[in-house]
Amino acid sequence: MNKLLLIVLFLAGCFSVGAQVVKGPAQLRVNLLLGPDDTWNNGEKATRFGAIFTKRPRFDWQSDTAIKKIGAYRILVATSPALLVRNAADYWDSEKITSPFSHATYGGISLDPGQTYYWKVQVWDDKNTVSAYSEVASFKINKPVSADTISRYLVTFEKQSPVGMINRKLGSWLFDFGKDAFGQLEFHLDIEKNDTLIVEVGEMADNDMVSANAGKSIRYTRIKLPVIKGIRDYNIFWPADHQRNSRNPVQVPANIGEVFPFRYVSIENYPGFVNSGSVKRKMVHYPFADEASTFVSSDTVLNKVWELCKYSVKATSFCGYYVDGDRERIPYEADAFINQLSHYAVDAEYSMARRTIAHLLAHPTWPTEWSLQNVLLAWNDYMYTGDPSFLRTYYAELRRKTLTPLADTSGLISTRTGKQTDKFLISLHKKDFDGRHGFEDIVDWPQTGVVGPEKENPGETDGFIYTKYNSVVNAFYYRNLVLMEKIARVLNKDMDAEAYRVSAAKVMRSYQRVFRDEVNGLIKDGDETNHSSIHSNMFALAFGMIPAADMQKVAAYIKTRKMACSVYGAQFLLDALYEAGQDQYALELMTATTVRSWYNMIRSGSTISMEAWDKLYKPNLDLNHAWGTAPANIIVRKLMGIEPLTPGFETIRIKPMIGNLAFAKLTTLTIKGEVSVSCEKNGEGEKVDIIVPGATTANIYLPAGADSKLLIEGAYQPIRSTNGFFVIENVPAGKHSYAIR
Repeated sequence: MNKLLLIVLFLAGCFSVGAQVVKGPAQLRVNLLLGPDDTWNNGEKATRFGAIFTKRPRFDWQSDTAIKKIGAYRILVATSPALLVRNAADYWDSEKITSPFSHATYGGISLDPGQTYYWKVQVWDDKNTVSAYSEVASFKINKPVSADTISRYLVTFEKQSPVGMINRKLGSWLFDFGKDAFGQLEFHLDIEKNDTLIVEVGEMADNDMVSANAGKSIRYTRIKLPVIKGIRDYNIFWPADHQRNSRNPVQVPANIGEVFPFRYVSIENYPGFVNSGSVKRKMVHYPFADEASTFVSSDTVLNKVWELCKYSVKATSFCGYYVDGDRERIPYEADAFINQLSHYAVDAEYSMARRTIAHLLAHPTWPTEWSLQNVLLAWNDYMYTGDPSFLRTYYAELRRKTLTPLADTSGLISTRTGKQTDKFLISLHKKDFDGRHGFEDIVDWPQTGVVGPEKENPGETDGFIYTKYNSVVNAFYYRNLVLMEKIARVLNKDMDAEAYRVSAAKVMRSYQRVFRDEVNGLIKDGDETNHSSIHSNMFALAFGMIPAADMQKVAAYIKTRKMACSVYGAQFLLDALYEAGQDQYALELMTATTVRSWYNMIRSGSTISMEAWDKLYKPNLDLNHAWGTAPANIIVRKLMGIEPLTPGFETIRIKPMIGNLAFAKLTTLTIKGEVSVSCEKNGEGEKVDIIVPGATTANIYLPAGADSKLLIEGAYQPIRSTNGFFVIENVPAGKHSYAIR
């Protein structure tokens, strides 16, 4: 009787919205991995093959836009897809479970390592309309082989042909793969006699030659390749980097082998014929969905900057962790923070960030502010996935990473008051790093270097004055306390949450007393100086520490400093500018063509974001640093305004601020589905089209002038503007059109 009822409900649900079928859920994930059991042959295909170590995995899915709110779900898990065709399950039939969420934790009999399982899901909305079932997906449970049990994809590769070839002279060829990438090199050659070829590989070229001296950390290598008469395949094996290996870097997975970053390849002493099949590059990367995000605007520079930053996320993922580039290949907290946000913006992928955070919790680096970014990283994970398991597992570690033992009676922290005891450092897994013992305030990096055009102080710290109590460090500390209160409440640790709330309020009071300049309202660098830098002000502004009365004064001062920070600092500068409503100036920085700009990276010949603005400022910069990708996440989060308002994008904030762009259109994939925002200006005003994914709601903010009126689906609506925006709350799934006149 129950089976008959389910069949009747299923058939009724399929035709309950007009005459159209309510589509089944899509984009099925297991432990946040999308398609974790796709066919995979030792990296030969760029598919997503995942390793899952828990026997109670989490399931996530995306609902069709016809489903406005989830009312219930049913999950079937079986050892055979044939069982699922009959809507039967030998491992778990959840039956109809009432729930408002698009996720569930496995609740069937114990899963066995090595066994492939198949699953599907259907949902009901809050009006009891039932969807079709999803397509069948599969997953496998893996036996742990190390202490690292975070579910993840395996690093893979894709074979690429050169996009250009130049025959320089007899036996001499230059191949251009179009973009820099970490990879391996293969030749398919027809050799007339036993010989030796000279192969040059590098990231830059000049006058049709691979550049051997483009820069200290810009890669180049020259290899002698013995060849044998006949048609044969040859693989290039890269020389070991002993200096890097001495620093214990993250290794490329053993099944992939060593990689080298290069765009250009040349061969000498080869008189034979070549074509696009003669040379292949195996680009190594973490699985990446190129189609997960798109952006185009009326500004061609901004479009190029977006493509640079998006590609950089993919190209630098070769280790399966966020690393700082090829020179060191070490995860750093600050690199990871920007990489994480940019990765989320261009591909809805969460496992690489989780692995990196877990690694960093156990392997801290030396800057004070870097430790204080662990909590920010963990909170981002929760907000974008809606899954609290990582917070729960690492809560004790996150508490330690706030560096609270360095606080004095005022609540402010300092690394210079003798409180970095051995016990304190051991609790943070701190060991000597580059000869350092304990944490040192960094503010920005590098801290030395030429003045150069467009800035007036050496290094990237805008002349910051280091004192006993550092305003940048304490801005990070305040943000840690605010987020730890939120984390504690998520985990139902109410006493901890209250303690963090009280501590945050105390730090805020002391911060204003110690660091705020009473004359001009700016934030000073420290307790023993009256100097104000862009850093002391932009971090305070980005973290919500500037009183409303000082907001515009601080923003005006920040604008006078231009881009007096590094590519890392630019992340917080842009966040601060949008916080202060300075969207046009932020846009101008992202589209600048000065030396200190993202366009300069492109103009310099790099196809991956660089470690610094230019070799002028950091002679040993490398060309493959994802901490230079701030525009990727800023375009999504701020310019187009798409951010999770509640965990897991259950509620989405959409607040486009496109400055003077004539049009801008973005699609980005979230764990709940694709969000699309299109803005177009004309002589009458601005038109905004938005697609909200299924089973979510959105709070939409649209710019409002003094005399602006709002049209929704072509009809005027009596909505008053607040703080310069029309606010439309609880917008359901589906496509929505707005106009501001």
